[in-house]
Amino acid sequence: QEQLVESGGGLVQPGGSLRLSCTSSGIVFRFNTMAWYRQAPGNQRELVASITGNGDTNYGSSVKDRFTISRDDAKNAVYLQMNSLKSEDTAVYYCALRYPTKLRWDYWGPGTQVTVSS
Repeated sequence: QEQLVESGGGLVQPGGSLRLSCTSSGIVFRFNTMAWYRQAPGNQRELVASITGNGDTNYGSSVKDRFTISRDDAKNAVYLQMNSLKSEDTAVYYCALRYPTKLRWDYWGPGTQVTVSS
């Protein structure tokens, strides 16, 4: 079955760290652009970070210098290392994949909850 699956979410205190993972058993990540989005209650879904098949990265302004996106095509996985977490980082985090010739995201995962609270 073709689907993306996120993992690694949970409850963390402000200033803490979490590492999210995105994998798939039916979709190949190699050569494709991968991204992490997030959506907090009452807010629109926003881009957190993206990484192209060549490894070029892009970050949302609110997470730059705190979050790092990476990929391991041999493991068919993409990661989001989140450091110095703030309460405003609380959201559902989604993994997405886009084929090189497409403008819209082709696949989305179901999301994983990240809650930053003391």
